[in-house]
Amino acid sequence: MANMVICHYRVASGNEEKFEDLLSRHWPTLQRLGLVTDEPSRTYKGAEQDNGQPIYFEIFEWLDGAAERAHEHPDVMAVWEPMDQLCEGRGDKPNMEFPHVQALND
Repeated sequence: MANMVICHYRVASGNEEKFEDLLSRHWPTLQRLGLVTDEPSRTYKGAEQDNGQPIYFEIFEWLDGAAERAHEHPDVMAVWEPMDQLCEGRGDKPNMEFPHVQALND
């Protein structure tokens, strides 16, 4: 069973290019390690409604139990840790959010 996640990344202004490089490596790393489905991630860039600062979204599906295993793999952490450093909290919102969702129309 897969578990869809919609990642929200609040990237600090000026860090977009570095972040996009890491983001381009994120899903391929997860896929190579057998943690996600074969459906490629979808990525989006936009601006926060209240302040216009950059925000990115990534949507993909974890394989069952893989989200927990990812936290233990050094290849994943080599992407996640620098991603975290390029993002910032804004107001009461954290630098990154990872809500897991289910489709209503399936």
